[in-house]
Amino acid sequence: MKNIYHLLFIGILFIGCNSNISNENTTEIGSVLLDESSEMTPLFAGKISNQEIWLRYIQAHNDKNLDIIAEINADDWEGYTADGSVVKGSAAHIEILDNWFKSANPKWEVKWMIANAAKNNEGVVEQWLTTGNDYSDVDENGNEIFEHNVHDIMFVDGKIKKINVYSRAKAQESAEFSY
Repeated sequence: MKNIYHLLFIGILFIGCNSNISNENTTEIGSVLLDESSEMTPLFAGKISNQEIWLRYIQAHNDKNLDIIAEINADDWEGYTADGSVVKGSAAHIEILDNWFKSANPKWEVKWMIANAAKNNEGVVEQWLTTGNDYSDVDENGNEIFEHNVHDIMFVDGKIKKINVYSRAKAQESAEFSY
């Protein structure tokens, strides 16, 4: 009987130490080609708690609250926009937003979010949140701007480290179709 308890304890210890993604769902939901990788890596369900961080981040942008944005950004924050622009560093990001917010009133509405995670080449689990957001503003001539954005956000220790932005213009039934 004593041996059964020892085996049970060892089995529980083995299972607990052998988890691929600690404290998260290990159900494979797809695959991803991570930066500097040459083959697809399994993609798993990620930390749902990152959704709350993203909602707070978007609200801070809508409120033009640079302090909260800076608090959520990692110091080595990186942003990659749909037009190919790259910004590195939280301080640079905040400076750009400060200048933009003085002459514009951008708003975002989060439409959907998918938390996902994958191990990078070093075996470290990267936490990501992929989101669909509607972006609106008014240009300097008073014309409405509307885009559908997908933000792919990397989280490290509860902070946003990287954002990739993809964009599509508002659908127009009368527009000629083209790629």
